[in-house]
Amino acid sequence: MKVKLLLTSSLLVFIGAFSFGQSTQIRGFIDVTGGYNKKATFGFGEQDLYITSAISDRISFLGETVFKYDSTEHTEFAISIERVIITYNLEGNHNLVMGKIHTPLNYWNDTYHHGRVLFPTIDRPLLFSQNIIPLHTVGLGFEGRDLGKMKFGYNLFVGNGLGSSEVSDNDKNKSVTAAVHIKPADRLRLGMSYYYDVISAGADVHGMIVDHRVNQHLISASVSRFGKKLEILAEATSGINHTDTTGTKTTFAGYAYAGYKIKEKYVPYVRYDNVKYQNGEMYYMKNNTQSFVVGFRYEINYLAVVKLEYQHLDYEFGSNVDKITAQFAIGF
Repeated sequence: MKVKLLLTSSLLVFIGAFSFGQSTQIRGFIDVTGGYNKKATFGFGEQDLYITSAISDRISFLGETVFKYDSTEHTEFAISIERVIITYNLEGNHNLVMGKIHTPLNYWNDTYHHGRVLFPTIDRPLLFSQNIIPLHTVGLGFEGRDLGKMKFGYNLFVGNGLGSSEVSDNDKNKSVTAAVHIKPADRLRLGMSYYYDVISAGADVHGMIVDHRVNQHLISASVSRFGKKLEILAEATSGINHTDTTGTKTTFAGYAYAGYKIKEKYVPYVRYDNVKYQNGEMYYMKNNTQSFVVGFRYEINYLAVVKLEYQHLDYEFGSNVDKITAQFAIGF
């Protein structure tokens, strides 16, 4: 009897594990590049490990881990936990979200993960690469999707502020993110968001020590439409930073992308970026920058994309840059 019970229990555990395995998907993404900027060079980007799992009919998990080059590491490579998200479905399209998320301030940051095969261009716009907005937040929040005829969506998230670690906050202040969007027509999305945080003096943010306490407000807006032929994506953020020494300073960062699909696989595109800092800005690293990108994307299929770009970067401080880059990005 005991043997039968043991065999039955083992079988149930095996079946449970097998069922769990079927509900878990493990994907990967990588890209290789070649470019010319005064000299030819080759390299590869982040290798992205992307895991999703349905734990039950209400609980799901998403994990994203990136392996990337880092010259400061002994092995010259680093492992970065980009997202750890546990989602609990409250009712319908309303969810409770816990963990480390992409801060849902903009369409790009809320839609694309680290797999370059999904990007419409080779790399992110300057709005994201120059640390204007917090790309990640660790905390707790609520979200809703595709509600009503306008397909209304919302995000409300409270988390550790800038300067915090992955496992604890560096002060008593909490960041607050509130975002809304609608989809009034097919493939069209309009969104707005607000972010607030108090950054303590002495906080280490992006490798820089903040000298003075900063009250930060971020107001963002976006419009996107990825139609069967025309692709449009425009986003802008107004970063309002207040310190007792310099008062209130406002930084503007935005970009506009447009692409046009020829037949099914070929997409020529352009993108313009502009980052403009107000004189006296102390939190951001002030260096007014404009960028113009013209490129061509060949979509072999949804998991293999080739891109070729020319980019001109115009800096307030430092030499301008002209470069040509080719990228082969895949998912698997």
